[in-house]
Formats: sequence, C-alpha cells, structure tokens
Amino acid sequence: MSQSHQQASLPGCPSCEEPLEPADLFCGACGYDLSAVPAPPGDRPTVAITVPAQGAGAAAAGGPVEWPPASVTDSADVPAPTHRPADLPGVDSGGKPLPAAEGTAVRYDEPDAPEGGASGDFELAAPDPRAAEHATAGAVAAGAKVCVACRSGRVDTDGYCENCGHAQPRERDHMEQELGPVAAVSDRGLRHHRNEDAFAVSTTALPDGSPAVVAIVCDGVSSASRPDEASAAAAGAANEALLESLPRGTHPQQAMHEAILAASEAVNALAQEPGQALEHDQHRHQNAPACTLVGAIMAGGLLVVGWVGDSRVYWVPEDRSHASARLTEDDSWAAQMVAAGLMNEAEAYADERAHAITGWLGADAYELEPHTASFKPDRSGLVVVCTDGLWNYAEGADEMAAAVPADAYERPLHGAQVLVGHALDGGGHDNVTVALLPFAVTAPGAGSA
Repeated sequence: MSQSHQQASLPGCPSCEEPLEPADLFCGACGYDLSAVPAPPGDRPTVAITVPAQGAGAAAAGGPVEWPPASVTDSADVPAPTHRPADLPGVDSGGKPLPAAEGTAVRYDEPDAPEGGASGDFELAAPDPRAAEHATAGAVAAGAKVCVACRSGRVDTDGYCENCGHAQPRERDHMEQELGPVAAVSDRGLRHHRNEDAFAVSTTALPDGSPAVVAIVCDGVSSASRPDEASAAAAGAANEALLESLPRGTHPQQAMHEAILAASEAVNALAQEPGQALEHDQHRHQNAPACTLVGAIMAGGLLVVGWVGDSRVYWVPEDRSHASARLTEDDSWAAQMVAAGLMNEAEAYADERAHAITGWLGADAYELEPHTASFKPDRSGLVVVCTDGLWNYAEGADEMAAAVPADAYERPLHGAQVLVGHALDGGGHDNVTVALLPFAVTAPGAGSA
C-alpha cells in the first residue's frame, strides 16, 4: 500500500484533527507533514498461541486430513499456509498480509452512535396504574396481546405497546444453543431495546469422517438501518456456506474466506429490498444494512478464524498456567491509531471514536477484504468468539481468561452464560453474544501402538 493511501485512511490530521483529502501530503490547517505518519503493520493476530515442539500435537482421530489445494485467490492454485504459533504472520486466505482499508469511511457500532444513526434506545415512561385493570380486561376480551411492562396497553402489529410504547420481548432478546461441543448465548443487554447480534453454530463431517465444528457471530452496526436483519442474514449465509464447502473437502481457511463473501452478499441483498422503517422510527436516517462478522472452524487439528469488523476471537488454554491470546485484530479507528503509532492501546480505546469501525459487511462498505488465519494449537484450550458487547468488559486476553469460568472447557453452555452475565454485571451497554468451542489436542503418543 502506498503512503498516500495510508494517509487517506486516517480520519483527520494527527496534529489538529482537520479532515484530510486522499491526496493530501500536508495538513491544510496546521501544515503537519503527513508523510511522517508511520504505516500500520500487516494484519496479524495480536499474539500467538503457545509454541509446540517439533512433531508435537496430534491430528484428528483417524490420521491427518489430506486437504485439497486451497487457492490464494479464487482462481489461483497455491495451497493456503498453515501457521504454527511461532511463525504466524496473520494473513488472509491467500497467504499474504492484508492492506489497511483505504478511505476514511467509518461506521459506529455502539449505543451512542452519532445523530442519524441512533440505536433507537429510549427511556420508558411509567404507566398509569389507575388505568391498568380496565385496559387489561379490555385487551384480553378483545383477544389482543397485553404489554408485559405496563400490563395495561395492547401490543400493536409492530410489537410495541400502544399505551407506554415499550418494545415487547422478542425471540432474539435472549438466545441460547448447545450443539455437541459448541455452545453460544446472545442477549439484548440492559440498554438496547432489541438484540442486533446473531449467531450460528453447527457441526459437520470432513470427507474422511472426522468432525468439523463451526461458530459464526455477527454484530449489527447500530448506525445502519435494519442491523438486526443484517446480522441474522450474515450469520445464516456464512454457516450455510461452510456446511456446504467443508464436507466436500474445501480447505477450512479457504472455506472461511468464501463464507465471509457469501455473508457479504446476503447483507448486500438487503439493501435492494424496500425500506422497512417502523412507524415509531419513520424519521430515522435510512442507509444500507450492515454488520460485522467473526467466525471459527475446528477441523482436522486446525483452528481457522475469519473476521471483518471489531468482533473478536480469544484463545484460553485449558491449563491456565499458559498464556491466553487474542487471535484477531479489530477493523476500527482505535486499532488504526495504535497500528500507526499515534496512540497506545489504552489511549485509543478510551477515545470516544474508538468504536468507529473501518471494516464491515454491507452494500456501502468501502472494500471487502476478509481476514483469515490458521492455527495449529499444541495443547487443549477454549476458543472464545464474541462481539464487543462482551470484550468491552474483558478487553485483554488475560482479562478474558479471568472471566471464563474454570469448568467452561467441560461445560461450554454454562461458560457462555457466565460470560454474558459478566457483561451484564459490568453495565450491559450493548448487545452481547459469545460462542465457546473447546479445542481438544491429544497428548503426543496417545492412542498409538
């Protein structure tokens, strides 16, 4: 990537925050030399999983999977690399470092989004108890649904109380699923009026009969229209793509890359549909539905992760005496400032612009470059796939490991429930979703003759 592209990716002058044009070499307001801004390093996981000894670790039962070649691009025929933790470069499914996204476009994925992209949260007025009994009786007599908040108003077809305006509980307000070795929990949180997160978990078999486990987690961008629909569409499309490609022998890293592209197409298709703004939301700014995505695949002794946006994957060893790790890098303003050397991590994430994301799925995304990386852990551990609704309350790898209960490896659903509770106890400012995948590694020599 050229230096000018790196300059254009900054939201403003590092000295005075004056907005920049893509071709600017100096700030027009203060004269700051933009060529002095260091380029960010190539996209890579924050830290590596513990280093295995040569020959350590074990493949899936029945011997290693003979993967067919995975292409560097959709048309080439070069195998995708498998990284040992010692030399993990953190690359895309083509095996090359990903350039930073060009342009200055950002989206806000947090409750306090700017005007025109508000999350739709609101304070509820207390109902008048004097009218409750009469209104409830009338609603029941008419066969209408009664509001769970004020117990007096009828619920309209859009799911809102006609008396107090309270949004009624939706199926997505709290979701839990356990499927074999993988479990996920999603909750609306304490501040949002709806859950804009979505997840999909599944299991399948590779051509040799060994298992493959999948977890996809998506976070609707709060400043976009219909973010809940975007996250649901992306999670479903990515999961379906993986369930189709893995059984036919596609390399997991290539399969993850293609799944993210399929998710992007599903979200893009929503922008072609007629607007579906609700009556209470008719003045809300309409723009393309958007979401972030993060996913993990366990297959053939490999752990493959893929992402676009600021949702994350963490690695927590079963033996807590070993170091935990964050395996993804955020597509966000804060991460960009840290990568450019303009702020340290604490300063960047304390800034009000920290949650402005620079990568997302949506028709108005500047350019889609899925990030993927492949790992071969040398010991058993827990894979934590989550939205920022959780990691905001356990940002560092050590903090996340401390929040994960000790028995989460054996009881992943309980562990996911505890982590969601951790976020709610911390304030629950955002929707929170987490999937846990226990990753088993057989001890060297186990099962051998």
